[in-house]
Amino acid sequence: MNSNLNRLLASIGIAASVLALAACGGGSTTPTATTQGTLNLSLTDAPSCGYDHVNVTIDKVRVNQSSTAADTDSGWSEIVLNPPMRVDLQTLTNGVLATLGQTPLPAGHYTQMRLVLADNTSSTPLANSVVPTGGSEVALTTPSAQQSGVKMNVDITIAANQIADFVLDFNACRSIVSAGNSGKYLLKPVVAVTPNFISGVAGYVDPTLAAPGTVISVQQAGAVIKATAPDSTGKFLLQPVAPGTYDFVVTAPGRASTVITGVPVATGTVTSLGTQAALLTPAVAADGTAAGVVTVAGATTILATVDATQTLGNGDVVDVGGTSADATSGAYALTLPAIAPMVAGYVSTGAFSFAADATAGANYHLLAASGSATQAAGPIAITSGATVTTNFAF
Repeated sequence: MNSNLNRLLASIGIAASVLALAACGGGSTTPTATTQGTLNLSLTDAPSCGYDHVNVTIDKVRVNQSSTAADTDSGWSEIVLNPPMRVDLQTLTNGVLATLGQTPLPAGHYTQMRLVLADNTSSTPLANSVVPTGGSEVALTTPSAQQSGVKMNVDITIAANQIADFVLDFNACRSIVSAGNSGKYLLKPVVAVTPNFISGVAGYVDPTLAAPGTVISVQQAGAVIKATAPDSTGKFLLQPVAPGTYDFVVTAPGRASTVITGVPVATGTVTSLGTQAALLTPAVAADGTAAGVVTVAGATTILATVDATQTLGNGDVVDVGGTSADATSGAYALTLPAIAPMVAGYVSTGAFSFAADATAGANYHLLAASGSATQAAGPIAITSGATVTTNFAF
């Protein structure tokens, strides 16, 4: 009996010693089941302007808790795609997602992400490419600085024993820049990182709007939060969209800009706007053009965008068109309706009462951006068939 008791006491002593060492931590930084979570990533796209296909090849995605970490610093975790994944961004509209993968991460707050694209090489000359509407496939030229990855500031919290699900929203329209008469196109990736919300906005527009140039979006304070293009039946889905209140905007060549204000998006639900029996049909309108040249002092390659906005009678600002300036000449052109936007307030019944917004009229403000610098101009009045010239110099 005494012998058995001694052995039991000895076992208890050993167990206590082990628990004491574990409580001290031992100095190990290896994540455990209780200090580790998972990051899951997918890819989607906003509609592109003037391109039938936009192909990118993704090599890896890297994340770091430091927003200032260089690509060679410590603290990076990554999702490596092996082999690298080539995807046509034009197939990722209307809520379609491409899965990039997932990786375990120490629990904590991550503030930097890098999207690393594969290079165009002699064996894969079209790893990154574009097919202009009506044209042939052309390789995309990628900046040398892109070898370390496209840097994005993010706000991602990884909780222990949980999955953080996020989406990379690749804006193809803003990411492709033509380079004059050279026939070359530059890839300047514009990517937003958002949680993979289930909520969003869905509905139907007139199927005749299923053509190049149509953009359907939800916006806040003139910033496009999510955009897409309708399918051949006119159906659209804007997802993921965070719960909140939005302006819903439809723009298309030869049509009046159409806006529904105060659209609510609730957690876990998709707000319906328009059905196949009650299509959203923007009014036919004549167009005019806002055009000009953007110059950037000392720059051999012009990387700039120009957006057109309108201020509605209720004070809301909506973005009704945007484009990238030509990388060589700096020239830009925006086709804009020569009539006032048609605006309605949101009603849950879907019986929207649209009326021309006389406050906005056919008047527009232009906002040019190059890097972190911006310039505003306007208001300018657009008339049918005419061009209004506005230049910007940075």
